[in-house]
Amino acid sequence: MTQNSAATSPVTLLGLGAMGTALARAWLAAGHPLTVWNRTPARAEALAAEGAKAADSAAAAVAASGLVVVCLLDDDSVGAALDGVDLTGKDLVNLTTTTPARARARAAWAEERGARYLDGGIMAVPPMIGVPEAGGYVFYSGSRELFELHRAALAVPVGTRYVGEDAGFAALHDVALLSAMYGMFAGVAHAFALIRREDIDPVAFAPLLVDWLAAMAQGAHGTAAQLRSGDYTENVVSNLAMQVAGTPTFLATAEQQGVSPELLQPYFALMRRRLEAGSGEEDLTGVVDLLLADR
Repeated sequence: MTQNSAATSPVTLLGLGAMGTALARAWLAAGHPLTVWNRTPARAEALAAEGAKAADSAAAAVAASGLVVVCLLDDDSVGAALDGVDLTGKDLVNLTTTTPARARARAAWAEERGARYLDGGIMAVPPMIGVPEAGGYVFYSGSRELFELHRAALAVPVGTRYVGEDAGFAALHDVALLSAMYGMFAGVAHAFALIRREDIDPVAFAPLLVDWLAAMAQGAHGTAAQLRSGDYTENVVSNLAMQVAGTPTFLATAEQQGVSPELLQPYFALMRRRLEAGSGEEDLTGVVDLLLADR
């Protein structure tokens, strides 16, 4: 298949929730012959009015194209939708949110049924699909050959980032980044709670918070360098002992403001454990190892 033919190759899409519908419209806008299927037929019918071919079953949809993209609720939904469907010779790209272990199991499942498999982790929300400047992308893992074959078609709705032959790596990257996001959101929630009862405009406070978090996020590069080298005392600015010494101020301020410290306490507890182990001159990187200690 040439790059030009890949750019307009037929695509089958299973799953027409908010994300699936956004993907479908992007492929239609780019001129791809698109076959769609959804458990609720009305969603497929709406896209048929825009140029898609609505299949009356998942099996019929799969039969229509060599490239089959799945974007369903969860891994169980994938298994249910494709139960008994002939996947021989198909290229199955699974964009359903899942765990690394389930992605690897689904890859083996697909291969046993004669299909080639790529797993994907979508780092975007539906309004970002089809909008290159929005910065969204999808992590892909599995066969590099398969990724390169369909790269042009997969890049139509949103950017692509290939992260390895291990089929579980896309899901792992996805969940790792989203986990960091929720940790950030926890800090944001605590910060807003601290000022909530004061005469401080949250809208005026927000830019200060965003700028500070953006500056502090750069510290991830230092953490990564220390993890690679194994030297957690490398280029330390504020060592662990100093930071632990400051934690009572944060807890006291929360108490004085009538704010629960439950979002901060678990991290502070890990910091104290690392300090008690004699790591006061280190950075905060050792907390990573504490999270792995009980595995």
